[in-house]
Amino acid sequence: MGKTAFNSLVQDIKHCTLCSDHLPAGCNPVFRADPGAVILIAGQAPGRRVHETGIPFNDPSGDRLRSWMGIDREQFYDATRIAIIPMGFCYPGTGQRGDLPPRPECAKQWHERLLAHLPNIQLVLAIGQYAQAYHLKEMRKSNLTQTVAHWQEYWPAFLPLPHPSPRNNLWLRRNPWFEQEVIPVLQNRIAQLLTD
Repeated sequence: MGKTAFNSLVQDIKHCTLCSDHLPAGCNPVFRADPGAVILIAGQAPGRRVHETGIPFNDPSGDRLRSWMGIDREQFYDATRIAIIPMGFCYPGTGQRGDLPPRPECAKQWHERLLAHLPNIQLVLAIGQYAQAYHLKEMRKSNLTQTVAHWQEYWPAFLPLPHPSPRNNLWLRRNPWFEQEVIPVLQNRIAQLLTD
């Protein structure tokens, strides 16, 4: 699979309107990918601010995620090293408890085809239950906390993470082991992958 086919696929995704009837804010696929990427950030779906700016994780969630990874914005947005491919490429809108789940059409239509062009991925950060369901499949546990708690079963190819949203501050306070035990290991691995 060559660069021309990859570029054509990226353009197809950027112009996708597959689920436009379900998107109150309209279509604006937000993702970053390059065949050279060694890290894949598999998120859920863009929030309103990301939808408006077109920049993935351009919000407080992104600030926390970059802190967890131990990198700055320049490193984070270097698509030749880090791909950012959410389960839903467009902002799904808001429900009673925050943003709605990612639309399922994206994964079915685009993910397998896009990931086939990323042969160098060595670490997948599976953020939230939807990304974990897609990437870990039957290996995941009964809930997100259990999946994250058993992170060593998936390491070093995958790391399940809670969403870095400020909405998860309570989860982080209830699970201090996550930032004490998991984050240092993650930062070491990220530093290794970005300097190799």
